[in-house]
Amino acid sequence: MKRVLMFTLALCLSIMMVNAQDWPQFLGPHRNSYSDDKGLLRSWPANGPEVLWSIEVGEGYGGPAIKDGKVYLLDRENNESDIMRCFDLSSGKELWKYSYSAPGEVPYPGSRSVPTIDGNYLYSCGHNGDLYCIDINTHQPVWHKNIWTDFGGGKLPMWAIAQCPLIYGDMVILTSQAPECGVVAYNKMTGAVVWKTPKFPEETYASPSVAKIDGQDQIIIIISSTNMYTNRNGAPKVMGRIMGMEPKTGKILWTYNDWECMISVPSATDVGNNKILAVGGYERGATMLQISKNSDGTYKATELFTTEEFGDQTKPALLIDNYFYAIYRTVNRRDGMCCMDMNGNVMWKTKRSPDFEKGSMIYADGLILATDGMKSLYLIEPSPDGFKALAKADILGESAGSQNWAPIALSDGKLLIRNQDRMFCVKVSK
Repeated sequence: MKRVLMFTLALCLSIMMVNAQDWPQFLGPHRNSYSDDKGLLRSWPANGPEVLWSIEVGEGYGGPAIKDGKVYLLDRENNESDIMRCFDLSSGKELWKYSYSAPGEVPYPGSRSVPTIDGNYLYSCGHNGDLYCIDINTHQPVWHKNIWTDFGGGKLPMWAIAQCPLIYGDMVILTSQAPECGVVAYNKMTGAVVWKTPKFPEETYASPSVAKIDGQDQIIIIISSTNMYTNRNGAPKVMGRIMGMEPKTGKILWTYNDWECMISVPSATDVGNNKILAVGGYERGATMLQISKNSDGTYKATELFTTEEFGDQTKPALLIDNYFYAIYRTVNRRDGMCCMDMNGNVMWKTKRSPDFEKGSMIYADGLILATDGMKSLYLIEPSPDGFKALAKADILGESAGSQNWAPIALSDGKLLIRNQDRMFCVKVSK
């Protein structure tokens, strides 16, 4: 009996260790770009870390999710269909796929989002707003909704729908921004609407995130300000919003109404101590909010600082030991990778030496793995004292397909990077 109990305990611990290395959603297991992987290489050979495999994928900006040794990627084909594809993490072999019609083309065509895996179910939101719950064992849909057309949406937003589903309890939550809906929560097993909010004034490409405020979870939503590049009718400019919502009901608990970012893509970062950091491009930069509870039980948001000298156009800021790291490049800025402290003081910028463009970062085993958005992968020691690259490898080559703006993913020492025509699996552990 004792031997059986010891074997069972060892098996459970083994399962827990495997699950801890999954990357089951946007920004990883904790939705903050932190990985639980250990044993990362501290240096690379002259020709870079080993590329275990690479496979052809459609163009796009949606990254992979990983669970139990399988990779899930929402792909797109010929501006006509979305394809959910499943690969073996060890070999890159395609195991199955499910495709559906999703015609349409927008600037920067291709996939947009990262799938979310919860138990035996896979949740993904496509280019046109198609939200699917797919059984990963049968490879077939359990239910299907559309977060855009179901709520009166007509012509797609300029850059289509870019939502990474958030699983919270028995719900899956996304920002719709259709004429009849702002944020919507569905029952994750049935697809029934649990709650929804009215539409907010402007669009957003930012996915929901979760923050602890006074020990309680809040859903954080970021809405863009008026896009002055596309505001051809001369309508008055409307400022964007940052909001905290009650997860179970969708009730708006507080609102910050002075967010000025025309194209909001990054989710909010939970800083701790009831603080929220929002970053963007065009050209807001970053705003830190302090959320406090009033004596009557209501909440308020107080701006602690705003800076245009630190931001990120496509990803949330990465928080490590009370310092933020981000990649800040837009049409008008070339700040490269940047570091900022808790008070909004920028510690350093790489600018063009080295250059970074809309790349992606993961913090694992005390190190940062970062793509430059073009052709290179970096191994970086995080430090407020300056940019400290331990290694660099030009893994993605010089082809036009090297534009890699998608979120990267890490599981069991294997780093997944996709550009506009291939996905690469790179061995970054010992």
